[in-house]
Amino acid sequence: MTLNWRSAGKFAALTLGLVAATGAAAIWYRGGAEAGRTVAAPARAPVPVSVALASRRDVPIYLTGLGTVQAMLTVGIHSQVDGKLQEVLFTEGQHVKKGDALAKIDPRLFQAALDQAKAKRAQDQAMLVAAQKDLVRFKSLAAKNFETEQNVDTQEAKVNQLIASIAADEAAIQSAQTELDYTTITAPNDGRVGVRLVDPGNLVRASDAGAIVSLVLTRPAAVMFTLPARVLDDVRRAMAAGAIEVTAFDQDNQKALATGKLLLVDNTIDQATATIRLKAMFPNEDERLWPGEFVNARVLLETRRDVIAVPSSAIQRGPQGPFLWVVTPENTAVAHPIEIGPATGNATIISSGVNEGDRVVTDGQYKLQVNAPVTVNAPQARARETTTL
Repeated sequence: MTLNWRSAGKFAALTLGLVAATGAAAIWYRGGAEAGRTVAAPARAPVPVSVALASRRDVPIYLTGLGTVQAMLTVGIHSQVDGKLQEVLFTEGQHVKKGDALAKIDPRLFQAALDQAKAKRAQDQAMLVAAQKDLVRFKSLAAKNFETEQNVDTQEAKVNQLIASIAADEAAIQSAQTELDYTTITAPNDGRVGVRLVDPGNLVRASDAGAIVSLVLTRPAAVMFTLPARVLDDVRRAMAAGAIEVTAFDQDNQKALATGKLLLVDNTIDQATATIRLKAMFPNEDERLWPGEFVNARVLLETRRDVIAVPSSAIQRGPQGPFLWVVTPENTAVAHPIEIGPATGNATIISSGVNEGDRVVTDGQYKLQVNAPVTVNAPQARARETTTL
């Protein structure tokens, strides 16, 4: 009987031990599982973003087109008479004034022709004096019936013939004088001469296709450029409101070269390219615009007053239209649907959806979700206030 009680006690102790071990294992398993869940699902890490402030300002609206510089006048300097090019009186690249002598043709033949025409006039004038005296005598004799009326009429015709010959001599003299004057080639207008194409000693003719030199007037200068045809109405409306400012930039569109005014819009649209041609004039007193140079012409279409603008890099597009991310005071991201106005790579006018002073995300948007926490990087420089259609 005593043995049975001992066996029962051992069995009870063994049972209690197993229960305790099982409980401890369960507690350990639950604790480990909770710890595992904590490691597997940590809190969302803040997304690093760059932001800029939506600001209210006056924003110029520009149109930009590629164009070429054209001289106001381009003249090929030719000889107007045939002869030997005797002398060149200009220096290549020189700026000349209207009337300056540029070259000389051998004048001897033309001087001789002029002298001959003058001698012929003197001869005819002498003959006219004699004929007029004879006419006076004929009339006096006819009044006394010593001369016939027929001879008087013949003498009058001779006088009139000599008068006409003298008029022809005057015309011949003018022609010879003009040709002699053409032996000195002068500048038809102000401008800059280019490279000499004919050297002294060569024979030149009025019919030659090639010029001796070219002369261009670069002050003022013009720029011919193109814009999309869709902006035609905007340009015409701006021209009706007043003069339109045009700024010529270099080929890299970085350095302003000159400022002028829009002169005209071409009278047709190029249907092949759906563009319109425009011409702007520049004083070009410093000659920074050079004929044939490629430039970017920037047209100041209008200035939008007191509008909200943000960097264009902040604008996103989704199925519902354009939107941007705004960082709240709690540093979380919220998507705002917006209506946008004219834009360039630098700035976009926001018609609605953003308030002045809102922090808009300009970089890092691809990682954002609604109400995602963010950390703001160093602020970016304010977007340039130049806006272009």
